[in-house]
Amino acid sequence: MPTHALNRLTLLVLCACVLVAQSMVAAINLLIPQLASSALHPSHSEILWTVDAYVIAFAGLLIPAGALGDRYGRKGALLAGLALFAAGAATSALARDPAVLIAGRGVSGAGAALITPATMSILIHLSAPERRAGALASWTLALGLGGAAGNIGGGLVGQFLSWRALFAVMVPLTALLALAVAVVTPRTERSAHSALDPLGTLLLTAGLVAVLFGIIEGPTYGWTSAAILGSFAAGSALIALFTGHALRSPRPLFDLRVFGSARLRSASLGTAAGFFGLFSLFFVNSQYLQGVKGYDAAVTGVAIMPLTIGMALVPRLAARWSGHPRRVVGAGLALIGLGLLGASTVGAATPYWAYACWLLVISAGTGLSMPALTLGVVTSLPPHRAGLGSGLGTTARETGAALGVAVTGTILSAHTGLASGMGPALRTVALLVLAATALVVAGYGRDTRTRTIASGKKRVLSRSIGD
Repeated sequence: MPTHALNRLTLLVLCACVLVAQSMVAAINLLIPQLASSALHPSHSEILWTVDAYVIAFAGLLIPAGALGDRYGRKGALLAGLALFAAGAATSALARDPAVLIAGRGVSGAGAALITPATMSILIHLSAPERRAGALASWTLALGLGGAAGNIGGGLVGQFLSWRALFAVMVPLTALLALAVAVVTPRTERSAHSALDPLGTLLLTAGLVAVLFGIIEGPTYGWTSAAILGSFAAGSALIALFTGHALRSPRPLFDLRVFGSARLRSASLGTAAGFFGLFSLFFVNSQYLQGVKGYDAAVTGVAIMPLTIGMALVPRLAARWSGHPRRVVGAGLALIGLGLLGASTVGAATPYWAYACWLLVISAGTGLSMPALTLGVVTSLPPHRAGLGSGLGTTARETGAALGVAVTGTILSAHTGLASGMGPALRTVALLVLAATALVVAGYGRDTRTRTIASGKKRVLSRSIGD
């Protein structure tokens, strides 16, 4: 398949797939009040699992799902992911008890884990080198807009329809996307070098799920509870076992020596930091606008629209500066941190336009930094491992998002209400983002001339993008 095979229609379809998958992370949050009073009568724990099952399955399966697409076909993996996503949505829409709803969310999350790395990997393989930064900017835009679209869609459904409508509408939408993928997306070469490594896949997936469970449920169970400490201990042990296995195996799921690249480490940290800040904002946004400002669910969903402006306009501009990733990444992450500091000053008396200005700052920072960070992760791996690279990058995103929600929720729980806790929570998150920004910029600075990429027993030295 020639590298110039990517056309506008294919790009649009692939971006639509990832936008829909990402939207379901955020959409459910605005339906929690309606779900809690529904005929299912879910407990507090069951509501949390309804929200978290999708994220845990999504993030925990991303790396093996990316490797699966590399090995057996990326278009096939994308179509299988869309089918799983639709099956999970249909299960959730028809659920008559909370357990079935939670199971459906988990199945949809597994589908999203196949969709996300497959779409990026296809873009990488179909794009000519000079167009790759622009294509990844569009993909990153779709990923960011997915969170905003989830807020808007969840708010509108919560205001005017039943919670079941959110899941029901995903079934025909996903079927339409699958048809579009089948028609307009060409197949790419499979990678004979990719290894699924069943034991490594099991160890890594179980370890990531355990760690994610601890992060997400820490505020609920208590960070020092036996369940959370046990989850972190089990996750750490499983990841350590995976590390030992990967270093000994002749065909591991992925070669851990790739993390010898300072740029890969920095890009992964920067990606996690950006989504750490963004999802902290998502977590408090609906509570602030509804609980403090008094907006209804539909208006709340629309009120976050300023976040889409910078994400829509800035990535194309950032793509022109792709030759200077250190400056672009540093400036973008710094804007996210500074925007969160500004948002931490708002209160009941703050006019909406002032709050919206801080959303614009955060949006511009996201649009500026994320395409460069995505490119930094993907180009740190050989082209035939593009699906795995996407899995690594998206795992960093989802882990950062889970951490952002956990840290924000923990700080809020130490205060009497959102009005008193939102400021300290966002300030803490902002300072952590700014500290991570310094580390990311320093890491890019250490890797400005060349980088070493490991693939199996071979090590390939390639020239890095200058800064």
